[in-house]
Amino acid sequence: MSQQFDVVVIGGGPGGYVAAIRAAQLGFKTACIDATSNAEGKQSLGGTCLNVGCIPSKALLQSSENFHHAAHSFADHGISTGTVKMDVAQMLKRKEEIIAKNTGGIAFLFRKNKVTSFHGTGAFKSKNGDKYVLEAKLADGKTELIEASHVIVATGSSVRQLPGVTIDNKLVLDNEGALAIPAVPKRLGVIGAGVIGLEMGSVWKRLGSEVTVLEAMPTFLGAADDQVAREALKFLTKDTGLVINTGVKIGEIKVGKKDVTVNYVDAAGAEQKAVYDKLIVSIGRIPNTAGLNADAVGLKLTERGQVEVDDDCRTNLPNVWAVGDVVRGPMLAHKASEEGVAVAERIAGQHPHVDFNTVPWVIYTSPEIAWVGKTEQQLKAEGTEYKKGQFLFSANGRALALGEAKGFVKMLADKKTDRILGVHIVGPFASELISEAVVAMEFSASSEDIARIVHAHPSLSEALHEAALGCDGRTLHS
Repeated sequence: MSQQFDVVVIGGGPGGYVAAIRAAQLGFKTACIDATSNAEGKQSLGGTCLNVGCIPSKALLQSSENFHHAAHSFADHGISTGTVKMDVAQMLKRKEEIIAKNTGGIAFLFRKNKVTSFHGTGAFKSKNGDKYVLEAKLADGKTELIEASHVIVATGSSVRQLPGVTIDNKLVLDNEGALAIPAVPKRLGVIGAGVIGLEMGSVWKRLGSEVTVLEAMPTFLGAADDQVAREALKFLTKDTGLVINTGVKIGEIKVGKKDVTVNYVDAAGAEQKAVYDKLIVSIGRIPNTAGLNADAVGLKLTERGQVEVDDDCRTNLPNVWAVGDVVRGPMLAHKASEEGVAVAERIAGQHPHVDFNTVPWVIYTSPEIAWVGKTEQQLKAEGTEYKKGQFLFSANGRALALGEAKGFVKMLADKKTDRILGVHIVGPFASELISEAVVAMEFSASSEDIARIVHAHPSLSEALHEAALGCDGRTLHS
């Protein structure tokens, strides 16, 4: 006999587990099927983000930044530390403890909200009237048949493979391997200058690696505002010490016993060869749809392997939904979570909304990079008349006190209506500061609205205030 549920979520990442919790809060009998395991083989909810992505990478970034500050910055504060040493094993242990707390927290929330959890892989098997029959192949070898009135596909994404190269997570690493390097490599190569490549490259560079990033695109951070990208490139190369080569064409990669040789053609057309002790491959991610058995029920996929959905995350099948990395839009954990909440509420007959125009982007390098809305180059390409306000953190008292006075805040507003069109930050705690801009844009605020709001002094948020004033040509402190 199959178990019966109102809502079954396939996938326990940020989109899936949040969807399951919200559905249960709304009174639905809910289950979640997720295959992620920890080192002991036990279920570890949270998907890539909590287990081998967002959370562990931030743990390592914080550890490496603390090490860097102790070795290079504490003296400015009058703090003598002597010779600073990094215990990589302890750093990795701390990371694992943080993962355990987060994933354990989700398991607690499932119990609290009475979400039934299945540890295994889920796939469509058939349709039974107006219900869907799912097959859950459990980690203990058993198989469960589950019937659901509504199905939410939240299977996430996996690493895009580089043709001809096998990721063994010993010499050639993906994000999971990059988070578990047991000792600081002397020479580290990174293919891909995206979020993962830059963040992991920054971690190991601060700890002593010689890090070279090879990027195929001719421009650096093409999705970001041009001015922000240029500023970030300057800081990452001159201050952090990363070597970043753009416009690279990767050739043959040879994996030896102890190192990896990468042959490539640089932007000038010259053939190059580099030898690394470890090589991180971070060239993007692909949606996890291969194991869904979509054909069994006629679930429509796109040419890119994504689940095809409308603006409300509805698929071509009644009462089947999809959210997160497996559908269109940016592969961001917070975007997936909000889609999951919205779908659960739509199932309940509510009318939520997710505005993709106000989804913030963040890269947790040092300094951090964050933005929301349109870039300056996008506005120029569209022919939109705009005005700009900008303020440097070097003129911000709080940033100077922190010793983190690099970068700036830039605000873009419509020239006629003054409505905020985009905010771009490179600087300290940009990931936190961007939230004010998101709220402002959600409420269709003008730059004058931000300029008229009292901001605490001294605070980093004053830089956003000054950028808003700058849209009207009246910054006070620059």
